[in-house]
Amino acid sequence: MGESRIRPLVFERNVNRYAEGSCLVKSGYTEVLCTASVTDTVPDFLVGSGRGWLTAEYSMLPRATHDRRKRSRPGDKPDSRGLEIQRLIGRSLRAAVETGYFGERTVVIDCDVLQADGGTRTTSINGGMLALVDAMIWMEDKGLIKGVPLVRMIGAISVGMVDGGVAVDLDYDQDSRAEVDMNVVMDDEGRFVELQGTAEGEPFGRDVLEKFIASAEAGIGEVLTGQREALGEQVLRRIGKGPRD
Repeated sequence: MGESRIRPLVFERNVNRYAEGSCLVKSGYTEVLCTASVTDTVPDFLVGSGRGWLTAEYSMLPRATHDRRKRSRPGDKPDSRGLEIQRLIGRSLRAAVETGYFGERTVVIDCDVLQADGGTRTTSINGGMLALVDAMIWMEDKGLIKGVPLVRMIGAISVGMVDGGVAVDLDYDQDSRAEVDMNVVMDDEGRFVELQGTAEGEPFGRDVLEKFIASAEAGIGEVLTGQREALGEQVLRRIGKGPRD
């Protein structure tokens, strides 16, 4: 397994009194508020199936970046970057649960970037994972589901080639200079959920890819440890992720 030096990572659960699940996650200077909402509707293709769904939405506040961004309003042209990111978040978190046990309900994961300094999509996945866990616990407590249908924990990290070396958990400065950048999503058994990698200039070889993957594995290992610590032993036992007796 490769070396990793991820930025300071902080998870604060239950920060929104109204959402069924919520987590404020900080990765270095990047901060994302993740909320999970349980709705009594499903997409048209699931109506009558008895099965549920999970989806995600992603946005940045106007001063999440150095310069003020225009606030999105109804009728604005869709933000293609935002759409791509929220689809990634949705795909990643659907891999964590059996949505078929939700009944005809949808869990919506909203990821709102309060402050951006690189890695907003991976940070959103990591915080969204904990918001999702708390939403499932809420559903069980309300008698909407029997048991927590969690099948795996999910973690994500960015890696890149910066100044000729492999960097993990890139901040904005590193990301803007990266010759290659990649986002890696993995589960708690070391399996891949998604890989997104691009050479900004010179193509990279298998040897570099293997270094990226090794470093990503180490970084995601740190993320999963942070998630487990934030959930605590009582919750981990409840969701079937506690230490084996």
